[in-house]
Amino acid sequence: MKRKMNRWVYALSGVVILLMAGLVYAWSVLSKSIAAEFTAWTKTELSLTFTITMTLFCIGCLVAGILAKKVHPRAYLILSAFLFLAGFMIAASAQSPAVLYLGFGVLCGLGSGFAYNAVMSTISSWFPDKQGLISGILLMGFGLSSFIVGKIFAFMAPADGSGAWRSTFRIFAVVICIILVLCSFVFEKPAPEDLAQFSGGKKKNVRPPASEMTTAQMTRNRSFWLYYLWAILLSGAGLALVAQASGIAGQVGTSVSDGTIATVVGLISILNGIGRVFFGTLFDKKGFRPTMILDMIIFIIAGVILIIALISGNFMFIIIGFVVGGFAYGAVTPTNSAIISDFFGRRNYPMNFSIINTNLIIASFASTIAGKLYDMSGSYLSTIIMMIGLTVAGFVVFLGIRRPVERHENTESE
Repeated sequence: MKRKMNRWVYALSGVVILLMAGLVYAWSVLSKSIAAEFTAWTKTELSLTFTITMTLFCIGCLVAGILAKKVHPRAYLILSAFLFLAGFMIAASAQSPAVLYLGFGVLCGLGSGFAYNAVMSTISSWFPDKQGLISGILLMGFGLSSFIVGKIFAFMAPADGSGAWRSTFRIFAVVICIILVLCSFVFEKPAPEDLAQFSGGKKKNVRPPASEMTTAQMTRNRSFWLYYLWAILLSGAGLALVAQASGIAGQVGTSVSDGTIATVVGLISILNGIGRVFFGTLFDKKGFRPTMILDMIIFIIAGVILIIALISGNFMFIIIGFVVGGFAYGAVTPTNSAIISDFFGRRNYPMNFSIINTNLIIASFASTIAGKLYDMSGSYLSTIIMMIGLTVAGFVVFLGIRRPVERHENTESE
């Protein structure tokens, strides 16, 4: 089949797909309307929904990675479309946390994971010369989703206990399903002749990966596990902020409207998207060390600003803290993608990438822990302290990460 489309057309389709799949990150806004109807449900119960979603997201990524060589990514996108359709429809009928867990947590989480791996592994393969940049652009769509969805949801389903969120969930189900199915037809793997034009000529200065490792070899590498732990810690810090953002803003802005709260929470997504492009590009130009160090510094600054906001009651500091925190969290996902490609190669990227993404299974418990800490303390100050603590621990782990010694033969000697 002759490919007439520019690779950026494929990239655009990937951004649109991840814009739909990334709505799972809008949970802090979605949950507010649900909590308004079910006032007896605790913060811990609602936060567990997000933990389940992230866990199934990782499982979906892993399954897609395992079967990457046997199943065309288009099939995963279509499957994802119908999982979102079923998941939102089931969640819309929820009268108990268990039904919410099944619909939004299991089905939507799984669908998001399938779409995420299919897009990241396929579209990034079109850009061997711009791994950090393309990861950032694709993940910008994933991150911006919660802002766009959050604003639409806040308008259609205000947190007034009316139950309007149910009809909104049903509308989301149909719209997302249709968009994913349509985008799946503008989705193609690159052939060797497609890649040749991006690997030579003016691109000779592109640094090759340090090695080409199988998944078994990668998981025997010390730096992989240290990075994996770093990703857990920094993802946990980001997810704790994302999951509790509406509550944090509400604790300070007691007289601020729901629409304004949704907008301010959405700043995390906007800056998350910007941060993904920025840090992806930084990785391409400067490598992993400056990227990771700068990210951790910015995370800690965000935590300090939010502590000031909670202590002073000044809502402006909430806005600044969310901007800085969202930007910092934007570094984690493109670094995951780029470091797997740079450290361990392209040959087994779909499977290796799915393995690194399983860090979210553990990291997602940060949102549940943050919810529990709030139930115990009655203040979101505990969430911010937890966020700073995870980042400091991440810096300690970072000190041991080393890029593998450069070699390009796939041997079992690793």
